[in-house]
Amino acid sequence: MNDAQYSNDTTVLRGALVGCGFFAANQMRAWQDLPGAEIVALCDRDAGRLSAFGDTFGIEHRFDDIETLLTQMAVDFVDIAAPTPAHEMLVTAAARYGADVICQKPFAGSLETARRLIETCRERGVSLTVHENFRWQHAVRRVAELIAQGRIGRPFFGRISYRSGFDVFANQPYLADLPRFIIQDLGIHTLDMARALFGDVERLSCETGRVNLKIRGEDTATMMLRHECGCVSVVDCSYATTLANDPFPQSLIEVDGDRGSLRLSANFRLTIHAPDGGATIEDVTPHWPSWSEAPWRVIQQSVLALQEDWIDRCRSGGEAPTCGRDNFNTLALVDAAYRSADEEAVVVPARWQ
Repeated sequence: MNDAQYSNDTTVLRGALVGCGFFAANQMRAWQDLPGAEIVALCDRDAGRLSAFGDTFGIEHRFDDIETLLTQMAVDFVDIAAPTPAHEMLVTAAARYGADVICQKPFAGSLETARRLIETCRERGVSLTVHENFRWQHAVRRVAELIAQGRIGRPFFGRISYRSGFDVFANQPYLADLPRFIIQDLGIHTLDMARALFGDVERLSCETGRVNLKIRGEDTATMMLRHECGCVSVVDCSYATTLANDPFPQSLIEVDGDRGSLRLSANFRLTIHAPDGGATIEDVTPHWPSWSEAPWRVIQQSVLALQEDWIDRCRSGGEAPTCGRDNFNTLALVDAAYRSADEEAVVVPARWQ
């Protein structure tokens, strides 16, 4: 990224959105909500999907090939919402044309590919940001803020729990065919939240299961992490849990510190427990984007927050919290979780050096 290019606060960043599937609509709506950026071109290999998406959002310039797009259109950034197998080619192309990159998670199919993409972007002088948005949820950010302020002292235990029976396959049927499912698709978010709250991880153990026999991959996972700070966290996720009041897509969080504890429960109720036995309750319901809709509002708010922060950091010359180097360590936890489950062993995750 050329910092001087974005030094003017009135500059509108021109972007291309690559991939016009289910989730890309959230990114598109968020960009249209933000005055600092504009999507000026779309790219998708499916002609029907590209046409429908372009008509819905009023985008005139449409391409079925990234090279053609980047040759014909001058863009400041490329927002990649295509499936993971296409990421290496798309990130490499964007970097070659000098465009900053935002890429959906997981941004690479392997740690080796991730290293390559990070180095490619570095060599080309462009930024690489992973669209890892769960840590941008308003309630999660409030928990992180209270921990950073020392409100409960030194955290020694945490739990991040995402348990639901919501039919995620209805809108994304390809998920049912993934040999690796819940950790790669959902656990990557909860593991990233654990890193955002408690820091990097020294070792990890994981147990997985498959309750829904109609899918290929695992739909339950329980992971235990030992963080460098000494905190131990349990990260559990399930798409096989039956609940009368399903909190989908909320994450529930518990943190115990040596001077108090935090409990983020369903419906954005955050309880702060003090050493004297007292408790303070905060309503951490987000301010929803005008275009958001149930049950996706939690995620849609975090998409908007991530993209807004990305624009601000472009202008200031700063690096996004979920830059490629940082997200490598989240991707490494996913890799370690699968290795742990397969080997029935505690695993030391890779780390970006």
